[in-house]
Amino acid sequence: MNITSQMVKELRDKTNAGMMDCKKALTETGGDMEKAVDLLRQKGLAVAQKRAGRATSEGLVETFIQDSGKLGVMVEVNCETDFVAKSDAFIEFAKNVATQVAETATASPAELLEQKFVKNPALTIQDMLNELVAKLGENIGIKRFAKFNEGVLETYIHAGGKLGVMVELACDNDAAAKNADFIEFAKNICMHIAAANPVSISREEVPADLAERERNIFIQQAIDSGKPANIAEKMVGGKMDRFFAESCLLEQKFVKNPDISIQDLLKEVAAKLGANISIKRFARFQVGA
Repeated sequence: MNITSQMVKELRDKTNAGMMDCKKALTETGGDMEKAVDLLRQKGLAVAQKRAGRATSEGLVETFIQDSGKLGVMVEVNCETDFVAKSDAFIEFAKNVATQVAETATASPAELLEQKFVKNPALTIQDMLNELVAKLGENIGIKRFAKFNEGVLETYIHAGGKLGVMVELACDNDAAAKNADFIEFAKNICMHIAAANPVSISREEVPADLAERERNIFIQQAIDSGKPANIAEKMVGGKMDRFFAESCLLEQKFVKNPDISIQDLLKEVAAKLGANISIKRFARFQVGA
């Protein structure tokens, strides 16, 4: 059977595979489009399985905010090299993953891979991933994602997509939430989190195991310096306060003005706008971290 350029184009549109791969698949299947699609997917799966063990320390952080501004998603997709991370095909896949998370209910990357792609139900996300691996020649994986939908959202992408932040804030005044000062505040919080890398919003939210580990380290340091155990215990309070001040968002010094804390900044903006404002949660993804 004569394989026409139109047939090759149609198969390429269906699978996103290379032109030569599409022509070869059509030739092997006698021009049967559906069999050619299946063949390319099988080959993509084989390539993906072969490369699955290779390290993926590069990648991209991508965000998606729905038009309403009430729902936001941030995803991290990994690959092997920065060259592939900057390719149009990889960037498009990351954007599609973010859209998929936004428009579906999914709890994990593994669950996400099994879903039908919302823009093309003929494909699962795993199918798309396999095809991308076959096309780009690298191991690729969806590492993590965050989805916020309960407040006012702001996102920030830094360093060419290597670092991303998404923040969800609460504001009891709709007009204030649209004010330029509030928007600037939200952007500043995102940039601050990118730079300062807080552990949590407040000291109450610091994981108990992390706080206990730091406390034990401080006690042991005091004992090693020759202090009795009872004195070492008393010295811990001040060191833990410094740990919290460095690790908790509200207590950190604002990177753009170290004379004030984030809590001080929040109070200033809230007073200026006459609104109750709070930082509800945040996510910070750094590729490879």
